[in-house]
Amino acid sequence: MITAAEGNSNLKLWYEQWASKWDEALPIGNGRLGGMIYGTLAQEKIQLNEDTIWYGGPKQGDNPDTPKHLAEIRRLLSEGKQKEAEHLSRMALMSGPKYYSPYQPLGDLLLWFYDHQQPAESYQRELDLQTAVSTVRYRLGGSGYRREYFSSAADQVIVVRVACDQPGGLTFSANLMRRPYDAGSKALAQDTIRMTGECGKDGVSFCCVVKAIPEGGLVRTIGDSLSVEGANAVTLLISAESTFRSAMPEETCLARIEAAAAQSYEQLQRNHLDEYSEKFERVSLRVSAGTTETAAALPTDKRLDLVKAGQDDTGLVELFYQYGRYLLISCSRPNSLAANLQGIWNDSFTPPWESKYTININTEMNYWPAESCGLAECHEPLFDLIARMQPQGRRTAETLYGCSGFVAHHNTNMWGETQVEGMLVSSSIWPLGAAWLSLHLWEHYRFGMDQTFLKDKAYPVMKEAAQFLLAYMVEDAEGRLVTGPSISPENKFILASGVQGNLCMGPSMDIQIVHTLFSACLEASRIMGMDEAFRGSLDKAIKQLPAIQIGKHGQIMEWLEDYEEAEPGHRHISQLFALHPGEMIDKHRTPELAAAARRTLERRLANGGGHTGWSRAWIMNFWARLGDGDAAYDHLRKLLATSTYPNLFDCHPPFQIDGNFGATAGIAEMLLQSHSGVIELLPALPKAKWRNGAVKGLRARGAFGIDISWQDGQLQEATVRAAQNGVCCLRYENKLQVQLEDGNETACQYDGLIMAFPVQAGQTYRLCQKSEENR
Repeated sequence: MITAAEGNSNLKLWYEQWASKWDEALPIGNGRLGGMIYGTLAQEKIQLNEDTIWYGGPKQGDNPDTPKHLAEIRRLLSEGKQKEAEHLSRMALMSGPKYYSPYQPLGDLLLWFYDHQQPAESYQRELDLQTAVSTVRYRLGGSGYRREYFSSAADQVIVVRVACDQPGGLTFSANLMRRPYDAGSKALAQDTIRMTGECGKDGVSFCCVVKAIPEGGLVRTIGDSLSVEGANAVTLLISAESTFRSAMPEETCLARIEAAAAQSYEQLQRNHLDEYSEKFERVSLRVSAGTTETAAALPTDKRLDLVKAGQDDTGLVELFYQYGRYLLISCSRPNSLAANLQGIWNDSFTPPWESKYTININTEMNYWPAESCGLAECHEPLFDLIARMQPQGRRTAETLYGCSGFVAHHNTNMWGETQVEGMLVSSSIWPLGAAWLSLHLWEHYRFGMDQTFLKDKAYPVMKEAAQFLLAYMVEDAEGRLVTGPSISPENKFILASGVQGNLCMGPSMDIQIVHTLFSACLEASRIMGMDEAFRGSLDKAIKQLPAIQIGKHGQIMEWLEDYEEAEPGHRHISQLFALHPGEMIDKHRTPELAAAARRTLERRLANGGGHTGWSRAWIMNFWARLGDGDAAYDHLRKLLATSTYPNLFDCHPPFQIDGNFGATAGIAEMLLQSHSGVIELLPALPKAKWRNGAVKGLRARGAFGIDISWQDGQLQEATVRAAQNGVCCLRYENKLQVQLEDGNETACQYDGLIMAFPVQAGQTYRLCQKSEENR
């Protein structure tokens, strides 16, 4: 029997050379403070990020002329005057300033090693996912060197330890730099330097402090550099803070540094490991049998090259899955900001798409693995972002649309701004951002079943997002309630006249999100026994929403009309929100719609779809929901082969972290699904590729913890841990035997499709195939 824990010894990214560019460097992070480790010899660079280093301050950019023109834009769209509607919308809806300011680097810590110019021997650079420690080791001139790097959430510092096996063998200097926006640094003491800066007018000010603690030798400052001379080993402590959280960032940095410096390196590492491993070790995965050790003997970039050449590497799948969990732990923690387009890792002052929060898929995808993959607390920074958005979203709803509730469009930033951001009609004019985000609070409730969270946090947000939509939607000529002006994110249709357009009324994704949100609000209000009148409004509105429609190609229609697409292979597949992450399309309950969803995917892919990393990850999840494990695995393999950098970062291109998180969620979705009120074991297992395996620690909606093992493509055993009293409804291809921890069998109802058995909080239930004589 294979156990999930067997795969854990191979959870390392490792390389035989240092990083020559940023997307080869290795990421460390504590949710707030991140670093990219290059591992170079004579001049080491640690590229630093702090999650609140965003250029500029908060602004109110809502267009005051929108109310004068909203009705006219809707009229033009209803009359088929596409060019006129989009021309007016670009002036009447877009905000000023047009774009949010970017997320930016904190700076670089440079280490200049004396007499390190000769070639190194036995070089190895690695990132151990089990310890969240990056290590560089090599031999040079007869001496052995070792560097260790980690970002500690426990002590809120980055810790770097450099050691040499020859006494007095370490001499190097260290300095901070932020080119080209370097405001300078200075020595604070003989062992401490400090860099300060600011992020433009109205932006945050910040501070970064580095302290060196030598073992043997001495440390002093020369200019604004630390000089380490003749040491056996040195520990560097790095702290950073901005005025976003602290009125006195330098004092905050120094307090953290001194608290860390009062502890030994071994204690700092122990603090870090204890805090980190409690989260990381909740889930283990094994889908390889006998191949992991062989594959792990190869450097990670070589393994990736073999996958690109067409080979399978199930051990790399395990590594990639856990890397996604590692990244989420490292860039999204309670009291950190939410993970942006690049998590927290960014080396550019003008990053792609400003490295902000794109909320028409990308930010949401960042958090798909949070609940199912055992990292529920990593979801919290997203909830904090939504809370910052609410006051501004209320103002935008009132200013632009004359509506109650709160609204957001396709982007937001650290300040939680909600205006129609950008200049492109194809992306900017999409008022469903708040609605989709609010569903993440609902999912958090569904997985944890915490009614206090539902009442105090989730439902108020969901209700406000729904109130906006109730006020915003209008009836079309057929009496249907539709959103608009809106878009199907970033895609373009072709009218019968040949005119191409983006702007429309009632795109399919909008209606699916509205239906999902309204249904969630109905269920939540019933659970809490409140808001009966509001429930009535929602129920009436749901009945007026357009139904999901199947088009002339057998596909799910993307718009109310069965338009041709200008780009049939578009990266967004927004009309399948109802399949994933939504639940309106289900392979069991709505087989006709599921078949149309399959046809939609086939047409997208036949025309070049899935060409970006995050899109490929979404496609994985779609196929998993359709129960096609072979197709889901094929797209996981293609994601690794065509959209993954040497450090396993997702390649859009350029780097976007959403593809990493979407893939991790997709792997979990292949092994366990729990939407529609039913737990399904191994719903999309690629039986030929993952013939034997085990997963431990996944979570299912209804407050269940799930372990699964399988042999020869068939379930061997599953464990269900209940956190609430109730009934567990479970689907597998045949009835399973259900036993309590004491070995006694528990009563189970089975209707030929779904098993149901009562559960008690704190109890564990073992499920296995019934023996032949008991079938």
